[in-house]
Amino acid sequence: MRRVVVTGMGVLTPIGKNVEEYWDSLRNGVSGSDLIKRFDAEKFKTRFACEIKDYDPLDYFDRKSARKMDTYAQFGMIAAEEAFQHAGLADADIDKERAGIIWASGIGGIETFYREIEGFLENDKTPRFSPFFIPKMISDIAAGMLAMKYGYQGPNYGTVSACASSSNAIIDAYNLIRLEVADIFITGGSEASINPIGVGGFNSMQAMSTNNEEYKTASRPFDASRDGFVIGEGGGGLVIEALEHAQKRGATIYAEIIGFGLSADAFHLTAPHPEGRGASLVMKNALKEAKIKPEDVDYINVHGTATPLGDLSEVKAIKNIFGDQAYKLNISATKSMTGHLLGAAGAVESLAVIFALKNNLIPPTINLKTLDPEIDPKLNLTPNVAQEREVNIGLSNTFGFGGHNTSIVFRKFDE
Repeated sequence: MRRVVVTGMGVLTPIGKNVEEYWDSLRNGVSGSDLIKRFDAEKFKTRFACEIKDYDPLDYFDRKSARKMDTYAQFGMIAAEEAFQHAGLADADIDKERAGIIWASGIGGIETFYREIEGFLENDKTPRFSPFFIPKMISDIAAGMLAMKYGYQGPNYGTVSACASSSNAIIDAYNLIRLEVADIFITGGSEASINPIGVGGFNSMQAMSTNNEEYKTASRPFDASRDGFVIGEGGGGLVIEALEHAQKRGATIYAEIIGFGLSADAFHLTAPHPEGRGASLVMKNALKEAKIKPEDVDYINVHGTATPLGDLSEVKAIKNIFGDQAYKLNISATKSMTGHLLGAAGAVESLAVIFALKNNLIPPTINLKTLDPEIDPKLNLTPNVAQEREVNIGLSNTFGFGGHNTSIVFRKFDE
């Protein structure tokens, strides 16, 4: 099958509004967590989040266009546009019938849904809904809008697998290129769930941190005092294409995708298997698909949400699959900085792996002060400060509610 490479990257995150800012914040261990400014969160158990700082849609869209898009789609359009430009596609001569978009969102237009229902309940005697209600809400609409923007007529759809959604999007695009269904994709995902029902819903599940006193450092994977994830928002985009397609158009190549893993916990609605059964299987599958051995891996960007059960489960899985190599590789959880971008997490964290490959620098797990006594202290969790090392192969793990597990294997490009 054809080799597949990454030729463009774009992001909009709580720690950086473009690729350069994002990587600079990652390597310097910057926290994106702050008190919620989008709405009055005083009555909620959690009053902080990783919001996009000073976001104004009119900085990116005209007023008429912005009104037709939910915030999640706006974030997607922004991240994808940077990836498009970064890949040099603005002036590229490509076959648009063989160019596709696969764009993910775990939840989609929850802000639109909330506002429309709020308006209905305030005036239920005369039901009025925006004609854009449904198209703004559905989680595939960003993919459709991107296809319309760029005129790409190849495969076009959205993937939904909770927090694994954008990783599934990348994996699907990778496979369709390998199978010669298409030559190039813009892929990734976006999410915008920081609103009263998003925060309230996750609070009711007891999934989010409620450490309102130490909100800046509340996202603390592997720490003994962790109490849940910090919700984030934004988007991440990648341009991926067949190697020969990229070389023919003279594209810059940032990394190669060499494999993936998929699995299910088949265990619980929201909790991971306590022994990491699904996480073990997904990494086992990824290594097999990539035709590599555990000792070939230098870095794992873990799902690492800072939930008490999730972190333990993933660490057990790593030790199970990697054996002694688990002590030789670097592990880090960049959600400690960005917060949890839900369906966009996989794309944003895949870019963190690519940056690590490109720069031979592992971004840290910040806010790690006291290691959970149930976690092996011999593991290198890259605590608090970035670490230099040769990075040739890295994994990005993302797991979603419902037991959906993904792992993507990236390799430093070598002709």
